Amino acid sequence: MDLSDIKRRELGVLFEDLRVVGLGASAAIQPTFGSVLNPSNWLSGIRDLRHPATRDILSGFEGVVRPGEMLLVLGRPGAGCSTFLRTLANQRADYHAVQGQVHYDSLSPADVWGHCRGDVQYCPENDDHFPTLTVEQTLAFAALTRTSHTRLDSMSREKSVQVMTDVLKSVFGLRHVKDTLVGDASIRGVSGGEKKRVSLGETLATRGLLNCWDNSTRGLDSSTALEFIRALRTITNITRLTTIVSIYQAGEPLYELFDKVCIIYEGRMAYFGPANRARQYFIDMGYEPAHRQTTADFLVSVTDPHGRTAHPAKVLRVPRTAMEFAARFRESSISLENRADMEAYRAECVGRPDRARAYLDSVCDEHAASHAGKGGPYVLSFAMQIRAVMRRRRQIMRGALTAMAIEIGSFIILSMIVGTIYLRMQPSTSTFFSRAAVIFFAYIWSGLSTMAEIPTLFAQRSIVLRHYKAAMYHPFVEALALTLVDIPITFVTMTVFTLILYFLAGLQESAHQFFIFMLFVFVMTITLKAFFRTITASFSDPAPATAAAGVLMLFLVLYTGFPIPVPYMIRALSWITYINPLKYGFEALMVNEFSTLEASCETLVPSGPGYESVSIANQGCAVVGSVAGSATVSGIRYVELAYGFTYKHLWPNFGVLCAFCIFFIALLLLITEANTGSSEETSVVMFQKNQKTLALEDALRAAPAGSSDVEKASMGGSTTVSTPTGSEMKEKARMPDDVPGSPIAGNVFSWQQLSYTVSVSGGNYRQLLDDVSGYVAPGKLTALMGESGAGKTTLLNVLADRAGAGVVSGERFMNGQMLPADFQAQTGYCQQMDTHVKSATVREALLFSAKLRQPQSVPLAEKEAYVDKCLQMCGLEAYADAIIGTLGCEQLKRTTVGVELAAKPSLIFLDEPTSGLDSQSAWAIVNFLRSLADHGQSIVCTIHQPSAELFEVFDKLLLLRKGGQTVYFGDMGAQASTVINYFERHGARPCGELENPAEYMLDVVGAGATATSTADWSGLWKKSREAENLQHDLEMIRVHGRSQPPNKPTRSSEFAASWGYQLATLLERDHLTLWRDPVYLIAKMAVNILCALIIGFTYWKQKNTIQGTQNQLFSIYISTFLAAPVVEQLQVPFLDMRSIYEIRERHSRMYRWSALITSQLLVEIPWNIFGSTLFFVCWYWTAGFPTHRAPFTFLLFAIVYPLYYTSFGQACAAMAPNAEIAALIFNALFGIIIVFDGVLQPFRELGKWTWMNRISPSTYFVEGFLGQAVGKSVINCASVEFVKVNPPSGETCMQYLGDFINLNGGYVQNPNATDSCDYCQYRTTDEFLGSRNVFYSNHWRNLGIFCIFTIFNVVAIYAITYFFRNTPTYIQSHFVIYQTDSQKLL
Repeated sequence: MDLSDIKRRELGVLFEDLRVVGLGASAAIQPTFGSVLNPSNWLSGIRDLRHPATRDILSGFEGVVRPGEMLLVLGRPGAGCSTFLRTLANQRADYHAVQGQVHYDSLSPADVWGHCRGDVQYCPENDDHFPTLTVEQTLAFAALTRTSHTRLDSMSREKSVQVMTDVLKSVFGLRHVKDTLVGDASIRGVSGGEKKRVSLGETLATRGLLNCWDNSTRGLDSSTALEFIRALRTITNITRLTTIVSIYQAGEPLYELFDKVCIIYEGRMAYFGPANRARQYFIDMGYEPAHRQTTADFLVSVTDPHGRTAHPAKVLRVPRTAMEFAARFRESSISLENRADMEAYRAECVGRPDRARAYLDSVCDEHAASHAGKGGPYVLSFAMQIRAVMRRRRQIMRGALTAMAIEIGSFIILSMIVGTIYLRMQPSTSTFFSRAAVIFFAYIWSGLSTMAEIPTLFAQRSIVLRHYKAAMYHPFVEALALTLVDIPITFVTMTVFTLILYFLAGLQESAHQFFIFMLFVFVMTITLKAFFRTITASFSDPAPATAAAGVLMLFLVLYTGFPIPVPYMIRALSWITYINPLKYGFEALMVNEFSTLEASCETLVPSGPGYESVSIANQGCAVVGSVAGSATVSGIRYVELAYGFTYKHLWPNFGVLCAFCIFFIALLLLITEANTGSSEETSVVMFQKNQKTLALEDALRAAPAGSSDVEKASMGGSTTVSTPTGSEMKEKARMPDDVPGSPIAGNVFSWQQLSYTVSVSGGNYRQLLDDVSGYVAPGKLTALMGESGAGKTTLLNVLADRAGAGVVSGERFMNGQMLPADFQAQTGYCQQMDTHVKSATVREALLFSAKLRQPQSVPLAEKEAYVDKCLQMCGLEAYADAIIGTLGCEQLKRTTVGVELAAKPSLIFLDEPTSGLDSQSAWAIVNFLRSLADHGQSIVCTIHQPSAELFEVFDKLLLLRKGGQTVYFGDMGAQASTVINYFERHGARPCGELENPAEYMLDVVGAGATATSTADWSGLWKKSREAENLQHDLEMIRVHGRSQPPNKPTRSSEFAASWGYQLATLLERDHLTLWRDPVYLIAKMAVNILCALIIGFTYWKQKNTIQGTQNQLFSIYISTFLAAPVVEQLQVPFLDMRSIYEIRERHSRMYRWSALITSQLLVEIPWNIFGSTLFFVCWYWTAGFPTHRAPFTFLLFAIVYPLYYTSFGQACAAMAPNAEIAALIFNALFGIIIVFDGVLQPFRELGKWTWMNRISPSTYFVEGFLGQAVGKSVINCASVEFVKVNPPSGETCMQYLGDFINLNGGYVQNPNATDSCDYCQYRTTDEFLGSRNVFYSNHWRNLGIFCIFTIFNVVAIYAITYFFRNTPTYIQSHFVIYQTDSQKLL
């Protein structure tokens, strides 16, 4: 294809009177379990649903961005920058209303969304990708889904994708990590800066014409950020793109690349116009920039009441509020020019149908030729989308083989175990129940295992929705691809499963019956997977989704026809069998198995002593379906009478089952496509309800709707509560010397010749640090800088003793001596990711740290006073009672610093404390650190994009280059003069007078994704006199250290607090965490109540027949299944807390891992006991159990059983890395346990597996429960349960059967009859239970043994946690090995 054949197009945007309205107030009270159940809150909730509170996020915006122009959007977090970009990117669904006019050339927003959504792209601030895909796979997929059908030089689609991917890898410097997994918090992958570059490359691969980049330089060093913006400038110029970028910290060279700038002040437009005139505009207004303050920083500072400086002569005339700034701009000449530009663009481009038609024709030409209608926004046809997403799904599965291996392994192991339990069943009537049980198990197990997918599906949803908004593929395509890719895997798994189970169990050995069995199991598994995925797609939170899945699975299991046969179902609920796919499959498999079975009678009545010479004509078989005078029983007659199944339903049932499968898959696709609303974090700051927040609550009720101009917290903002920054912070952050409890005196921390090596794929090794030396002195603020991938965070982790797996060589010293044993406890480490318990308040988080990291001997009142002081120092007094999970970026970072400061550390490490903050917030944080250093605190922090004024705050600089090599270490000097002189003296170009020294240094050393330097700056450093001076200083530190007494630990033990104090503190935190998660607790209670009512009414007031007694048995047995959904719920918070411990709290030596485990167990147990109590009350009497037996059964079921399954579930979670694998492990072990309890296979039929019955906890639970609740009762057979026996001539029924009854039990219904005797096999429930090895007299013994199993589970939690997460072998494989000249420390 020639260039002339391609219809080029471009897209600008015009907006006028733009107003964005959001739901809710700017702050609210955190809901709790108690507040949700408060009836008074129900009324207010209904009122809020009918008349929701609204608030203006943006108001009064107008302007135009033409093709070929770049617009920079500036504002503080929460001002509305992200909302502005999302609105211009046509992503309106997350807002209550978007008002005003927005024109994309001659297209309306509806036109763009429906026909060319992919031409308008939005790159979010967060980097959310499939963690098990490699970098190249991620970029290639994005390029494939947006590759045009019309391509130059007839290039193939595959070649075009490869070219695009190669270009992006080169532009963003990702070639060296192209085969590395992207990774996430639990999967090791690329670095944070590299992940950000993957996000940028993915967005560029979609070939958008109007691109909105939301703080897309976050996490990049200034050189790489400048390279990226320069690349955008070049692309925008050449291809006439429309580019809109929000940046929180923009250097001067970067700012100069933009044509226009928009300044947002609390949702109002303070400026929109030429970028080169904005600085003078505000100077003329009356505001003055600080010395060497960049233009971007100055423009943002004027929107900060505490960061701006007005000219003394104009201080009374300058605008101060957002509305005043907006009004002043509307009156300016620049505003008039902006409106003139808008009118010119309107006249040229807006409202012209010919332009709209030409544009849409160009869009259609890019779509695949087979695209249905070619009118949608997607470039690929449905078939091509499905192929592409299926290929990606296979790649995702290859990267997550562990979960798949565990799932397949569990099926194989269980099939072997269950197959040998029912080993080679004989064609006799004694195996009738066993055959039904093995079919039931094979059928049900696939459904239980599918529930383990729920957490993973929720984790992936946000990625799929982002791709949908980028017009890469339909959401339903992802669901369909998952189903299609899963079909062959499921087929192989089910084939192996059925082969092993079928032939080991000895089911009917004919080819057609085996293949029918395998076919039904396979189709049913696919149906159940589609069913549970549909449930998941219908919810926005995993807790209620798991609860709903558990309740609905119970419905399906109960109404298959096995736990309670169809003839015994109550009429009011029997209709459920018609909408239950499991029932159709189970009936088909039963008639398939029993249709050819002619079973010999195992128990003839009468038989035994005294009846040796009786003929078969005078005997009957004690099984349903028998015929008097026959020694065999027809299998098909048995299932007809016992279950109500008929053979003629086999293939019609298969058709119904296939229809259900297709229906659920279609419903899954429909819901997935329809449910595209994002479930983002709360848009308001939540506060704990107490006396201090009552005034806030009153203010919220009194505030008029729309009175707050606050952006969503998830988009970078939080609330309108002003935060002390700038000059005010300089005063507020000061710590008076006379205040008791100020930070302890700092220590000199030094390191010498540190190197760090890690293993990579292929058995190779990569050196991340190379001979790095330096030191930190008390009262000094040290900056650790370098380009992305230079090893800044790696060095910080190694220094703080928190590195990942690898080997470190070199020395680290505290005051010139070896590190004390409690080094980690003496230091604070502020991670970049801000890991906290999201439901805790800021005050609670700081107090938790103070209580566990300061000596226990310090009075609590003193710790609380110091926490208040830390809140003041961090500028968090207004947020002391705010919920951490709802805070904005700046407050969250301040909280992270405060948590470490509360421990009174002698040395603080900070990783990217200014990342994601605007320049004023970054200045406030660094100024706060400066004040800490001035009072003796030793501080080291990595920093990416410092402004000139921020850079000058630091005392010392350690600059690294790629490979972890030192470029410079030493003093900064006044205005960074010492550093600049060093580089200029060694041949670098002169630093410009207005140039940012930080950007200058990175530019000189060749930092950036593609930049290089001809000079070997690492070699120059090693030969420099500064390096010699450093070695001299380090030697002097060591010499001084030798003259001092040896370093002694500040603690007598590893932890500051005793184990009991740790436990009490953890219990308080964990209890509040659950109390503030009403969704989790209500879902837990709902599962118990609904399951109880379902089981209770299903087995409503069972009669005292044989089948009624068996139904009571199954009522108890099915009740044990309650553990499955409840355990899968509780495993998620258990793993979340463990993650927080392992990421942050373990390294800080806050508490022992055993205290955490104990707390997690103890805090869950009361809620699970409460839930089981609700279950018992709703179920026990409904199912017809006797009241006088209730106390013991309540003790067993509502008290001991919750202890058992809570400890069992947490033990399974302790050995798993994530929730999905934890659920798979639990399901496998739970399935094994319930198989051996004697319900599905009676004890007498277990054969060699009887020992497993004796060690199965479920055996003692079921026997204790069943024997107590059902034993010591009378049985009266139903008419179908009587065995028909013809006595010899001249004898009555009682005369003929009396001896047999005396020996074997039972009774005769018509003792005086002389023909057709009605014999009932059991007279009492004890006789029935005895046949299953269940005895009433054992109930106390069973309770004791079950308690022992529960204790074993508790011990297992600790043992598994230790061996899986805390042994030296685990730590060695996950953490660093330190090698020094004098010692080897683990």
